[in-house]
Amino acid sequence: MGGGKRGVSRATTIIDIARAAGVSKSTVSLVLKESPLVKSATRDRVIRAIDQLGYVYNRSAASLRTARSSFVGMVISDLMNPFFTELAVGIEDGLHNMGFVPILANTNEDVERQTRVLQSLREHGVAGIIMSPARGTDVWSLAETLPRSLPMVLTMRRVEGSSLPYIGPDNRTGACEAVSHLINLGHRSIAFLGGFGTMTTQNERISGYRDAMIAAGLPLRDELIFEAMPTRAGGAEAITAALASIHKPTAAFCYNDIVAMGATRALGLRGIRVGIDFAVIGFDDIVEAEHNAPPLTTVNADTRIMGTRAARSLLGLIDGADPEAMSFIGTTRLVVRESCGAHGRTILKETA
Repeated sequence: MGGGKRGVSRATTIIDIARAAGVSKSTVSLVLKESPLVKSATRDRVIRAIDQLGYVYNRSAASLRTARSSFVGMVISDLMNPFFTELAVGIEDGLHNMGFVPILANTNEDVERQTRVLQSLREHGVAGIIMSPARGTDVWSLAETLPRSLPMVLTMRRVEGSSLPYIGPDNRTGACEAVSHLINLGHRSIAFLGGFGTMTTQNERISGYRDAMIAAGLPLRDELIFEAMPTRAGGAEAITAALASIHKPTAAFCYNDIVAMGATRALGLRGIRVGIDFAVIGFDDIVEAEHNAPPLTTVNADTRIMGTRAARSLLGLIDGADPEAMSFIGTTRLVVRESCGAHGRTILKETA
């Protein structure tokens, strides 16, 4: 029998692709990672070379070589709230465009559950985490759960004392604009409904509520702030308490749209016509707000854009960007519909 060796076929490598396409190895790597930095003509040339040589990109091996996972943790505090569902869609869109796959977890506003989720994500070697913190999250629990080396971005809720990048809307300005609008419509006794003092978002929105009242020379009454779960049931509970108040509010600014929807339904069941007998404004402008009965006046927070921005900030951290440069506060705008009663009425001049 002959002693010659059989020819062994060699797998095509990135170097082979680079030679065939007339580009550098790093350029081929950027094309494989779907980087926007590569010109379209160069990208097409590399892709043709890949097709011709039959190269198959092994993402698992690439992940091991770079020591970076293609998975990102997406930790949401309450997926039952449509606002957070829209936020998650925005985050997923942003991650997909950057070549990452989200691992979604819902903490249901439970800090202990959140801790277990974060530990599990860490054990699975995710490249980073985007989180909307559960109510009551503190900086010490985060420090104990996650190493500083794991990139993490907070969104929609801050954690007091944390230096982690934060992505969210300008809650204070948005709330101030909403309450100022109610004041310009002639309301003087305005309730704030929903949320809890342990939530940084509620604190920011109450600050805006107070800014508007002070600017109009109206008294600040803590008795007109009604805390409740940020849910429809919480909204119904809060408006029931508000209607029993000795200060008799004629309007309410709500912590979010879901609270506002619970309040409008509770008012309707009592025969109180929202937008005629009582004014209601929400916050977030979720898709459902426009279809509420009546359509809800609310503060638009560009939820999906915020989600996409959170994904971009996390990628920046993963690539070594300065954490201080990765925070972002988005602008808000008031969307006037029927629930505030502005339609068919003359809005008074703004208070100087």
